[in-house]
Amino acid sequence: MSGSPEAAPPAAALLLSDGEPNIRVPDRARQRPILEQLSPQERDVVVSRGRKKVLNRGATLFSQGSPHDGIYLIESGRIRVFYAAPSGREITLAYWYPGNFVGGPEIFGGGPHVWSGVASCNSSVLHLSGAALRELVVTIPALALGVIDGLVFKGKCYSTMAQMLGTRSITERLAHLLLHLADLYGVEEEDGGVLIAASFTHADLAHLVGATRQWVTISLKRFAERGIVSATRSDLVIRRPDILLAMRNSEA
Repeated sequence: MSGSPEAAPPAAALLLSDGEPNIRVPDRARQRPILEQLSPQERDVVVSRGRKKVLNRGATLFSQGSPHDGIYLIESGRIRVFYAAPSGREITLAYWYPGNFVGGPEIFGGGPHVWSGVASCNSSVLHLSGAALRELVVTIPALALGVIDGLVFKGKCYSTMAQMLGTRSITERLAHLLLHLADLYGVEEEDGGVLIAASFTHADLAHLVGATRQWVTISLKRFAERGIVSATRSDLVIRRPDILLAMRNSEA
């Protein structure tokens, strides 16, 4: 692997706030992988200070209210972070992919986690304790810059997400999310539709837009009746992205 940041592929994330929905992934919705910005020698040092952890699907990485202890660099899989209200209702904040880190915002430790992280599929992470990370960022400037960039990226995404949850209707949010899923996972079909080639349940979609699973199921059925999407138990195909875009922009 090259130590050049320009050579590193972007690290994808699925957030309600990501980019503008144009049926292709916008670069600004992605973050450069932290380790890919380091020289081979620097990467070796960082990896040697970390502890690898393998998670099966559904396993908890950290829990809301538990003490912070550094960050987790995602090596493979997908980590879902979410906030659980006192009522038990969950709001998914993001799905983070390899190249990103989770465990903020108190990356050096000292406070409780303000949300939880679970593996949404089989995953592996590299845990850097708060003490180890503090020492590493002092001696490896590229790592320090990567962590800062990551925190800035997360802050902007969560800020935009909060604005969207507070100012957009649920239908607008669902339209935005479907377009964004097509950006990240879209596979063009021969008939012109865009298949979302990833497995997300109606409950997953509901957690992302701040709705109930029943509402998402009913809404997708209505979308299908209008020819906007075609949905089966296992597949979701976007048929009319133009209508979803109008919905997102409150024009339909």
